[in-house]
Amino acid sequence: MSESVRVVWDDALTAYDFGPGHPLAPVRVELTMALARELGVLDRTEVVGCTPATDDELALVHKRDYIEAVKRVSADGRPDLAAGLGTSDNPAFAGVHEASALIAGASLAAARSVWEGTAEHAVNVAGGLHHAMANTASGFCVYNDPAVAIAWLLAQGASKIAYVDVDVHHGDGVQALFYDDPRVLTISLHESPRTLFPGTGWPEETGADGSAVNVALPAGCGDEGWLRAFGAIVPPLLREFEPQILVTQHGCDSHALDPLAHLMLSLDGQRTAYEALHRLAHETSGGRWIATGGGGYELVQVVPRAWTHLIAEASGHPIAPSTPTGPAWQALVRERMGEAPPLTMTDGRTPQVSDLSGGYDPADAVDRAIMATRNAVFPSHGLDPLP
Repeated sequence: MSESVRVVWDDALTAYDFGPGHPLAPVRVELTMALARELGVLDRTEVVGCTPATDDELALVHKRDYIEAVKRVSADGRPDLAAGLGTSDNPAFAGVHEASALIAGASLAAARSVWEGTAEHAVNVAGGLHHAMANTASGFCVYNDPAVAIAWLLAQGASKIAYVDVDVHHGDGVQALFYDDPRVLTISLHESPRTLFPGTGWPEETGADGSAVNVALPAGCGDEGWLRAFGAIVPPLLREFEPQILVTQHGCDSHALDPLAHLMLSLDGQRTAYEALHRLAHETSGGRWIATGGGGYELVQVVPRAWTHLIAEASGHPIAPSTPTGPAWQALVRERMGEAPPLTMTDGRTPQVSDLSGGYDPADAVDRAIMATRNAVFPSHGLDPLP
């Protein structure tokens, strides 16, 4: 199904490092790329480097004085709480501007590849820093690389871009930066703001005439409910919107093992979502697909396997769930992390995307969340909210 696929990578992307003990440990992307290499996934893609986003590129979404504040922190590592740097979530560190600009540059490289036609799909697993706002860092995110890529595409002449965010946390930064722009459809499926940071992402947050779509799922939601919500919301909206380019954020912190959230997806449920988004890219945006990483704090059991599946899916050569993770990678995990690695690429589940075609159960919390979203935005898109 895929024609040409680029993976944007530079070892320097691991410099985005808030220090020992911080949940967003760069080893997660190091182990992802090592696993993808071990399984031959990267052999089916073109791996390309990247350069840091320029100030002008960052200023497509960020305030100039904020960029200057990040640079000052970067020079000496001293906090700037007004810029959101120096908190427990976003510790200040020397070099933070350069590390953050490189991640934004990697997502820009992915966007350029797809826009210019040198690749049909492009992946930046180090990206997906979706909480950063125009003038402040937030939620482990300094520069909002998906938003920078989207704004760059709009500046090149793109008129309709869809952004689908499957991170367990609401994609609040991307939503805020394009909230009043009908050219950008943002769809976020996340744990309810009642129980999880950032406390936003209610169905009533609808943007410019339904351009912001929020599916707030109850804590404890697993594969079946999550994939039902996905199927009931995402495909009909993308088919109606017909974007020129699909941008997706693949935070894998929706997994049952993730220590920071309360959804209960399996690796297999996440892989099923990647398959569905790949198909939708070909169906609705002519195959033009930019995928990023995102959250994910189970550093060994979840993140490397999830994002290796993502790269493999984008390459058009998905990995069989029963595939062994490989002896060299297993040895690397023991050496780097001192823990037992997962032995195969599956959690042993076989979930499928569904929808509400079998009926709506008002006693089911997931179905109520689905209907709240459909009632809030479907009429704006000319869609019937009723199943």
